[in-house]
Amino acid sequence: MQLPSPIDRSQVERLVREALRAQRSAPVVVERSRSAPPPLVVNISARHCHLTQEAVEQLFGPGHRLTPMKWLYQEGQFAAKEMVTLVGPRSRVISNLRILGPCRTLNQVELAFTDAIALGFQIPVRPSGSIEGTPGCMLMGPAGFFELPEGVIRAAPHAHLSPADAEFYGVKAGDMMKLRIGGDLGVTFDRILARVDPSFKLEVHIDTDEGNACGLGPDTPVELLPS
Repeated sequence: MQLPSPIDRSQVERLVREALRAQRSAPVVVERSRSAPPPLVVNISARHCHLTQEAVEQLFGPGHRLTPMKWLYQEGQFAAKEMVTLVGPRSRVISNLRILGPCRTLNQVELAFTDAIALGFQIPVRPSGSIEGTPGCMLMGPAGFFELPEGVIRAAPHAHLSPADAEFYGVKAGDMMKLRIGGDLGVTFDRILARVDPSFKLEVHIDTDEGNACGLGPDTPVELLPS
């Protein structure tokens, strides 16, 4: 039996070089460790108010509870059947201002810029709940009046994210994100406030002025991006 000829050192070095060359040229496959978030929902938030139980009872009578009319996208949130009249500077009014429930621990009115102009207000853009130093107003209901010393704001455009959504986008609560909107009037909003909570579903809120300016509709392409 004839044994194979031994491989000399130069052949070994050549084989090693070829193996290393093949390894360097091979494509690198990176697997994503995170799945995509749920489909993005962008909704236009019309003017509305959030009230405490005390305010509701003063406006609608002792013991009154808000009645859900329509459940909203965020779990447990609803548009109530109850509405109030807002009385602004120089007695200018907005009728049929919808209350959103459930009741909260502070009173807040959210208006669009054109609403504020019609009422004679100068209102700041604020995150929800940040009402210190903001204008107040008078609310009128079927059972009486309720005065807000402060709390009228233009709500900052914001995104509701679960912790998993925030991880996917690489953001944390308080960060700013971008919202890219396509279509004939496509724009990009550069300051979308990230709000993160385990109860949240992925959703972006903009107001009526912002929605009209970009022509947002049911079929408009949208994309949420980290800044």
